[in-house]
Amino acid sequence: MGLTAKMNTLLPIRFASRYEKSLHNMTLLKIYIYHLFYRLIWFKDKWFRVRSIDEQRQTTTSLLWNNHRGLRGNLSYREKMKNHECKVYSQNGEDGLLLFIFSQVDTTNRTLVEFGIETGRECNAANLLIHFGWNGLLMDGSPKYARRAREYYDRFPHTQDPSLKIQQSFVTVENINKTLSDNQIQGEIDLLSIDIDGNDYWVWEAINVVDPRVVVIEINASFGPDRAITVEYDEQFRRFSKHRSGWYHGASLAALEKLGARQGYSLVAVDSTGSNAFFVKTELLADTELQQVSAVEAFYPQKKRTQIASLEKQLDLIKHLPLVDVD
Repeated sequence: MGLTAKMNTLLPIRFASRYEKSLHNMTLLKIYIYHLFYRLIWFKDKWFRVRSIDEQRQTTTSLLWNNHRGLRGNLSYREKMKNHECKVYSQNGEDGLLLFIFSQVDTTNRTLVEFGIETGRECNAANLLIHFGWNGLLMDGSPKYARRAREYYDRFPHTQDPSLKIQQSFVTVENINKTLSDNQIQGEIDLLSIDIDGNDYWVWEAINVVDPRVVVIEINASFGPDRAITVEYDEQFRRFSKHRSGWYHGASLAALEKLGARQGYSLVAVDSTGSNAFFVKTELLADTELQQVSAVEAFYPQKKRTQIASLEKQLDLIKHLPLVDVD
Protein backbone atom coordinates (compact mmCIF):
# COMPACT_ATOMS: atom_id res chain seq x y z
CA MET A 1 0.00 0.00 0.00
CA GLY A 2 1.34 3.40 -0.93
CA LEU A 3 1.89 6.26 1.51
CA THR A 4 -1.11 8.16 0.24
CA ALA A 5 -3.38 5.16 0.72
CA LYS A 6 -2.09 4.60 4.28
CA MET A 7 -2.76 8.21 5.20
CA ASN A 8 -6.26 8.05 3.74
CA THR A 9 -6.89 5.02 5.95
CA LEU A 10 -5.38 6.43 9.15
CA LEU A 11 -6.90 9.93 9.02
CA PRO A 12 -10.53 8.78 9.48
CA ILE A 13 -9.44 6.48 12.30
CA ARG A 14 -7.59 9.31 14.07
CA PHE A 15 -10.44 11.70 13.45
CA ALA A 16 -12.94 9.17 14.75
CA SER A 17 -10.76 8.52 17.80
CA ARG A 18 -10.56 12.23 18.64
CA TYR A 19 -14.27 12.66 18.03
CA GLU A 20 -15.11 9.76 20.32
CA LYS A 21 -12.76 11.12 22.97
CA SER A 22 -14.42 14.51 22.70
CA LEU A 23 -17.85 12.91 23.07
CA HIS A 24 -16.58 10.97 26.08
CA ASN A 25 -15.27 14.14 27.75
CA MET A 26 -18.50 15.99 27.04
CA THR A 27 -20.47 13.13 28.57
CA LEU A 28 -18.30 13.19 31.68
CA LEU A 29 -18.77 16.95 31.92
CA LYS A 30 -22.53 16.59 31.63
CA ILE A 31 -22.52 13.93 34.32
CA TYR A 32 -20.39 16.14 36.55
CA ILE A 33 -22.72 19.12 36.03
CA TYR A 34 -25.74 16.89 36.63
CA HIS A 35 -24.35 15.61 39.93
CA LEU A 36 -23.23 19.09 40.98
CA PHE A 37 -26.66 20.51 40.21
CA TYR A 38 -28.48 17.90 42.26
CA ARG A 39 -25.91 18.14 45.02
CA LEU A 40 -26.63 21.86 45.26
CA ILE A 41 -30.36 21.15 45.35
CA TRP A 42 -29.76 18.59 48.11
CA PHE A 43 -27.78 21.12 50.17
CA LYS A 44 -30.43 23.79 49.58
CA ASP A 45 -33.26 21.49 50.62
CA LYS A 46 -31.33 20.28 53.64
CA TRP A 47 -30.53 23.86 54.73
CA PHE A 48 -34.14 25.01 54.38
CA ARG A 49 -35.39 21.85 56.07
CA VAL A 50 -33.07 22.39 59.05
CA ARG A 51 -34.02 26.05 59.21
CA SER A 52 -37.72 25.17 59.01
CA ILE A 53 -37.36 22.57 61.78
CA ASP A 54 -35.51 25.08 63.98
CA GLU A 55 -38.25 27.66 63.44
CA GLN A 56 -40.94 25.09 64.23
CA ARG A 57 -39.12 24.12 67.41
CA GLN A 58 -38.80 27.76 68.43
CA THR A 59 -42.51 28.37 67.85
CA THR A 60 -43.52 25.17 69.66
CA THR A 61 -41.21 25.98 72.58
CA SER A 62 -42.77 29.43 72.85
CA LEU A 63 -46.30 27.99 72.92
CA LEU A 64 -45.38 25.33 75.48
CA TRP A 65 -43.58 27.83 77.67
CA ASN A 66 -46.56 30.18 77.70
CA ASN A 67 -48.96 27.36 78.56
CA HIS A 68 -46.78 25.73 81.24
CA ARG A 69 -44.95 28.56 82.95
CA GLY A 70 -45.26 26.92 86.33
CA LEU A 71 -42.88 24.16 85.26
CA ARG A 72 -40.05 26.60 84.60
CA GLY A 73 -37.64 27.93 87.18
CA ASN A 74 -36.95 31.59 87.74
CA LEU A 75 -36.00 33.26 84.48
CA SER A 76 -34.57 36.68 83.90
CA TYR A 77 -36.71 39.21 82.05
CA ARG A 78 -34.40 38.88 79.06
CA GLU A 79 -34.90 35.09 78.98
CA LYS A 80 -38.66 35.45 79.35
CA MET A 81 -38.87 37.83 76.39
CA LYS A 82 -36.76 35.48 74.29
CA ASN A 83 -39.13 32.64 75.12
CA HIS A 84 -42.02 34.66 73.71
CA GLU A 85 -40.39 34.77 70.28
CA CYS A 86 -41.99 32.81 67.48
CA LYS A 87 -42.13 33.16 63.73
CA VAL A 88 -45.28 32.99 61.63
CA TYR A 89 -44.60 35.55 58.93
CA SER A 90 -41.92 37.70 60.53
CA GLN A 91 -38.25 37.48 59.61
CA ASN A 92 -37.30 36.13 63.02
CA GLY A 93 -39.24 35.85 66.29
CA GLU A 94 -40.97 39.23 66.05
CA ASP A 95 -44.47 37.75 65.62
CA GLY A 96 -44.41 36.19 69.07
CA LEU A 97 -42.98 39.27 70.75
CA LEU A 98 -45.64 41.50 69.20
CA LEU A 99 -48.46 39.20 70.30
CA PHE A 100 -47.12 39.15 73.85
CA ILE A 101 -46.64 42.92 73.96
CA PHE A 102 -50.17 43.62 72.73
CA SER A 103 -51.55 41.05 75.18
CA GLN A 104 -50.07 43.32 77.85
CA VAL A 105 -50.89 46.82 76.58
CA ASP A 106 -54.05 45.97 74.57
CA THR A 107 -55.06 47.65 71.32
CA THR A 108 -57.20 50.59 70.27
CA ASN A 109 -58.13 50.51 66.56
CA ARG A 110 -55.87 47.64 65.38
CA THR A 111 -54.30 49.99 62.84
CA LEU A 112 -50.69 49.56 61.80
CA VAL A 113 -48.11 51.13 59.52
CA GLU A 114 -45.04 49.31 58.23
CA PHE A 115 -42.55 50.45 55.67
CA GLY A 116 -39.73 48.45 54.18
CA ILE A 117 -41.95 45.36 53.65
CA GLU A 118 -40.43 44.10 50.36
CA THR A 119 -43.04 41.61 49.04
CA GLY A 120 -44.97 41.67 52.32
CA ARG A 121 -44.73 37.92 52.80
CA GLU A 122 -42.14 38.20 55.58
CA CYS A 123 -42.73 41.28 57.69
CA ASN A 124 -43.91 42.30 61.15
CA ALA A 125 -47.39 43.27 59.97
CA ALA A 126 -48.39 40.11 58.08
CA ASN A 127 -49.50 37.95 61.00
CA LEU A 128 -51.62 40.73 62.49
CA LEU A 129 -53.19 41.52 59.12
CA ILE A 130 -53.88 37.98 57.96
CA HIS A 131 -54.82 36.19 61.17
CA PHE A 132 -56.02 38.98 63.48
CA GLY A 133 -57.92 41.23 61.08
CA TRP A 134 -55.87 44.40 61.48
CA ASN A 135 -55.86 47.21 58.93
CA GLY A 136 -53.49 49.96 57.88
CA LEU A 137 -50.78 50.92 55.41
CA LEU A 138 -47.82 48.99 54.01
CA MET A 139 -45.07 50.64 51.95
CA ASP A 140 -41.96 49.71 50.05
CA GLY A 141 -39.66 51.75 47.83
CA SER A 142 -39.59 49.16 45.06
CA PRO A 143 -42.47 49.24 42.52
CA LYS A 144 -41.95 45.51 41.88
CA TYR A 145 -42.14 44.62 45.57
CA ALA A 146 -45.17 46.84 46.16
CA ARG A 147 -47.00 45.20 43.24
CA ARG A 148 -46.16 41.70 44.48
CA ALA A 149 -47.30 42.64 47.99
CA ARG A 150 -50.64 43.84 46.63
CA GLU A 151 -51.06 40.59 44.70
CA TYR A 152 -50.23 38.58 47.81
CA TYR A 153 -52.65 40.35 50.16
CA ASP A 154 -55.45 40.33 47.59
CA ARG A 155 -55.64 36.59 48.25
CA PHE A 156 -57.17 37.29 51.66
CA PRO A 157 -60.68 38.80 51.74
CA HIS A 158 -60.09 41.04 54.78
CA THR A 159 -56.75 42.46 53.55
CA GLN A 160 -58.05 43.94 50.31
CA ASP A 161 -58.63 47.65 49.73
CA PRO A 162 -59.78 49.71 51.54
CA SER A 163 -58.96 47.82 54.75
CA LEU A 164 -55.31 47.55 53.79
CA LYS A 165 -53.51 50.03 51.59
CA ILE A 166 -50.25 49.10 49.94
CA GLN A 167 -48.20 51.85 48.37
CA GLN A 168 -44.93 52.16 46.53
CA SER A 169 -43.04 54.93 48.31
CA PHE A 170 -39.38 55.54 49.01
CA VAL A 171 -39.80 56.90 52.53
CA THR A 172 -37.84 60.02 53.51
CA VAL A 173 -37.95 62.65 56.25
CA GLU A 174 -39.46 65.03 53.71
CA ASN A 175 -42.39 62.86 52.58
CA ILE A 176 -43.32 60.55 55.45
CA ASN A 177 -45.94 62.72 57.17
CA LYS A 178 -47.64 63.70 53.91
CA THR A 179 -47.67 60.08 52.77
CA LEU A 180 -49.38 58.98 55.99
CA SER A 181 -51.90 61.84 55.86
CA ASP A 182 -52.69 61.23 52.18
CA ASN A 183 -53.59 57.65 53.12
CA GLN A 184 -55.86 58.79 56.00
CA ILE A 185 -53.45 57.44 58.62
CA GLN A 186 -53.40 59.97 61.46
CA GLY A 187 -53.67 60.13 65.22
CA GLU A 188 -53.45 57.10 67.48
CA ILE A 189 -52.49 53.77 65.91
CA ASP A 190 -51.37 50.55 67.52
CA LEU A 191 -48.18 49.69 65.64
CA LEU A 192 -45.48 51.46 63.68
CA SER A 193 -42.78 49.23 62.16
CA ILE A 194 -39.72 50.77 60.48
CA ASP A 195 -37.18 48.80 58.43
CA ILE A 196 -35.71 50.86 55.60
CA ASP A 197 -32.02 49.95 55.92
CA GLY A 198 -30.83 53.53 56.10
CA ASN A 199 -32.54 56.60 57.50
CA ASP A 200 -34.55 54.70 60.12
CA TYR A 201 -33.53 56.99 63.01
CA TRP A 202 -34.21 60.21 61.11
CA VAL A 203 -37.59 59.06 59.78
CA TRP A 204 -38.84 57.98 63.22
CA GLU A 205 -37.73 61.32 64.62
CA ALA A 206 -39.63 63.16 61.85
CA ILE A 207 -42.97 61.36 62.22
CA ASN A 208 -45.57 63.56 63.95
CA VAL A 209 -48.94 62.76 62.36
CA VAL A 210 -49.40 59.38 64.05
CA ASP A 211 -49.13 58.35 67.69
CA PRO A 212 -48.30 54.62 67.85
CA ARG A 213 -48.63 52.62 71.05
CA VAL A 214 -45.83 50.25 69.96
CA VAL A 215 -42.85 50.93 67.70
CA VAL A 216 -40.66 48.24 66.16
CA ILE A 217 -37.53 49.53 64.46
CA GLU A 218 -34.51 47.85 62.92
CA ILE A 219 -31.24 48.36 64.77
CA ASN A 220 -27.69 48.23 63.47
CA ALA A 221 -26.03 45.87 65.93
CA SER A 222 -22.68 46.38 64.18
CA PHE A 223 -22.50 49.72 66.02
CA GLY A 224 -22.40 47.83 69.34
CA PRO A 225 -24.42 48.27 72.56
CA ASP A 226 -22.75 51.36 74.04
CA ARG A 227 -22.36 54.16 71.49
CA ALA A 228 -25.38 56.29 70.59
CA ILE A 229 -24.71 56.81 66.88
CA THR A 230 -26.54 56.88 63.57
CA VAL A 231 -25.65 57.31 59.92
CA GLU A 232 -25.80 60.76 58.38
CA TYR A 233 -29.11 61.59 56.75
CA ASP A 234 -29.17 61.15 53.00
CA GLU A 235 -32.50 61.40 51.19
CA GLN A 236 -31.32 58.87 48.57
CA PHE A 237 -29.67 56.48 51.06
CA ARG A 238 -28.74 53.06 49.63
CA ARG A 239 -26.73 51.00 52.07
CA PHE A 240 -24.83 48.92 49.52
CA SER A 241 -23.89 52.09 47.68
CA LYS A 242 -22.48 53.48 50.91
CA HIS A 243 -20.41 50.37 51.67
CA ARG A 244 -20.23 47.04 49.91
CA SER A 245 -20.71 45.13 53.19
CA GLY A 246 -24.18 46.65 53.66
CA TRP A 247 -23.35 47.17 57.35
CA TYR A 248 -23.41 50.95 57.25
CA HIS A 249 -27.05 51.86 57.84
CA GLY A 250 -29.54 52.85 60.50
CA ALA A 251 -28.70 53.54 64.12
CA SER A 252 -27.33 51.85 67.20
CA LEU A 253 -29.66 50.55 69.87
CA ALA A 254 -28.40 53.19 72.30
CA ALA A 255 -29.25 55.96 69.82
CA LEU A 256 -32.77 54.60 69.33
CA GLU A 257 -33.21 54.24 73.09
CA LYS A 258 -32.46 57.95 73.50
CA LEU A 259 -34.77 58.92 70.65
CA GLY A 260 -37.54 56.76 72.05
CA ALA A 261 -37.19 58.33 75.50
CA ARG A 262 -37.52 61.83 74.00
CA GLN A 263 -40.72 60.72 72.29
CA GLY A 264 -42.21 59.06 75.38
CA TYR A 265 -41.27 55.43 74.71
CA SER A 266 -39.47 52.78 76.73
CA LEU A 267 -37.29 50.06 75.25
CA VAL A 268 -38.78 46.70 76.32
CA ALA A 269 -37.02 44.11 74.14
CA VAL A 270 -34.71 43.25 71.26
CA ASP A 271 -35.27 40.04 69.34
CA SER A 272 -32.52 37.49 69.96
CA THR A 273 -31.09 37.72 66.42
CA GLY A 274 -30.18 41.36 67.09
CA SER A 275 -32.41 42.70 64.30
CA ASN A 276 -35.28 44.71 65.80
CA ALA A 277 -35.95 46.78 68.91
CA PHE A 278 -39.38 47.01 70.54
CA PHE A 279 -40.60 50.23 72.16
CA VAL A 280 -43.82 50.80 74.11
CA LYS A 281 -45.30 54.09 75.29
CA THR A 282 -43.99 54.49 78.82
CA GLU A 283 -47.41 55.36 80.21
CA LEU A 284 -48.70 51.89 79.19
CA LEU A 285 -46.13 49.86 81.15
CA ALA A 286 -47.83 50.06 84.56
CA ASP A 287 -49.50 46.83 85.68
CA THR A 288 -47.96 44.78 82.86
CA GLU A 289 -45.24 42.15 82.71
CA LEU A 290 -43.22 44.45 80.47
CA GLN A 291 -40.18 46.23 81.83
CA GLN A 292 -38.11 49.15 80.67
CA VAL A 293 -34.58 47.96 79.91
CA SER A 294 -31.41 49.75 78.85
CA ALA A 295 -29.69 49.29 75.51
CA VAL A 296 -26.86 47.39 77.20
CA GLU A 297 -29.30 45.04 78.97
CA ALA A 298 -31.40 44.36 75.85
CA PHE A 299 -28.64 44.16 73.23
CA TYR A 300 -28.00 41.09 71.08
CA PRO A 301 -25.33 41.01 68.36
CA GLN A 302 -26.61 40.50 64.82
CA LYS A 303 -26.67 36.73 64.47
CA LYS A 304 -25.72 36.38 60.81
CA ARG A 305 -22.98 39.00 60.91
CA THR A 306 -21.22 37.48 63.92
CA GLN A 307 -20.80 34.31 61.87
CA ILE A 308 -18.64 36.40 59.53
CA ALA A 309 -16.86 38.84 61.86
CA SER A 310 -16.71 39.87 65.49
CA LEU A 311 -18.48 43.05 66.64
CA GLU A 312 -15.15 44.85 66.77
CA LYS A 313 -14.27 43.87 63.20
CA GLN A 314 -17.74 44.82 61.97
CA LEU A 315 -17.34 48.33 63.36
CA ASP A 316 -13.73 48.59 62.16
CA LEU A 317 -14.96 47.96 58.63
CA ILE A 318 -17.30 50.98 58.59
CA LYS A 319 -16.00 53.36 61.27
CA HIS A 320 -14.31 55.60 58.67
CA LEU A 321 -17.72 56.52 57.27
CA PRO A 322 -19.59 59.56 58.66
CA LEU A 323 -21.44 58.87 61.93
CA VAL A 324 -23.57 61.22 64.01
CA ASP A 325 -23.40 61.10 67.81
CA VAL A 326 -26.85 61.28 69.38
CA ASP A 327 -27.42 63.25 72.57
